[in-house]
Amino acid sequence: MTATLLRTAADLHARARTGRRAVVMTMGALHEGHATLIRTARKIAGPDGEVVVTVFVNPLQFGAGEDLDRYPRTLDADVELAGRSGADAVFAPSVDEVYPGGEPQVRISAGPMGERLEGAARPGHFDGMLTVVAKLLHLTRPDVALYGQKDAQQLALIRRMVRDLNFGVEIVGVPTVREEDGLALSSRNRYLSPAERRTALALSQALFAGRDRHAAQEALRARAREVPATRARAEALSAIGESRAAADAHAVATTAGGPAAVRAAARLVLDEAARLDPPLRLDYLALVDPADFTEIGDDFTGEVVLAVAARVGATRLIDNLPLTFGTLGDAS
Repeated sequence: MTATLLRTAADLHARARTGRRAVVMTMGALHEGHATLIRTARKIAGPDGEVVVTVFVNPLQFGAGEDLDRYPRTLDADVELAGRSGADAVFAPSVDEVYPGGEPQVRISAGPMGERLEGAARPGHFDGMLTVVAKLLHLTRPDVALYGQKDAQQLALIRRMVRDLNFGVEIVGVPTVREEDGLALSSRNRYLSPAERRTALALSQALFAGRDRHAAQEALRARAREVPATRARAEALSAIGESRAAADAHAVATTAGGPAAVRAAARLVLDEAARLDPPLRLDYLALVDPADFTEIGDDFTGEVVLAVAARVGATRLIDNLPLTFGTLGDAS
């Protein structure tokens, strides 16, 4: 299908609406990750609904020395990919259309969560991001808006803003799309030379190493709970005043595992990448609670995000994986 290119909110509002409107917000330079978002939006909107893709490079979320001027702008190709993926319209407003009076005096504050990790590395970034998301939600008036989980902190902040400020829109997160070698798709990947791209693989490899360590630990926990209690074993444990569950929990706990082991496994990969040519320069490796993006303790149970950010050459990349600790519950 062919997507209609719209430049003003008035043109967008003039379109007849019959079903649900699903919006995918982008800064352009669309790739297969965006295409996955658009295809998901198409399924959610259904045949009677409408999918709108926004293309807007937001100056508010670029800090001093960042890549606003060289950020790729490929609108013709973006419109083609959007239409091919199921979009009905591409809304590509000018800066004057989004900020008619110049930079807005009133902005959304990301609060404490916006000062951690990406916010610490890029001061003011999340304030600018939330401000433009709020404006684009008002301008596009969607029933549902979709965002990629690769930008996990961004997604968490958008969900929080929508909840805290009572936006009447459903927010849907879509899993990260990766290339065959594991590198998370990003518009900034095109900046990487072949040698830099090989180094950049360490981001996803570190996450996978942490995930695999976590999976091995969870498998050990599962085995500890499933081993049948023999009479001899029960008698031996009873003699030292321990239950089987307590003994198994102790055995698992004293095996290098949990959050500390996940961090260590990921860090090992990143440390090795720091010695490559060109080297990977780590900004952060974090294992955080997705509710507020604070670091978790070793006794944490529940959903977490293993997140990494690093520079390779002049390009800064981020990636993350969701994990869950304590899924098997307490032994009985």
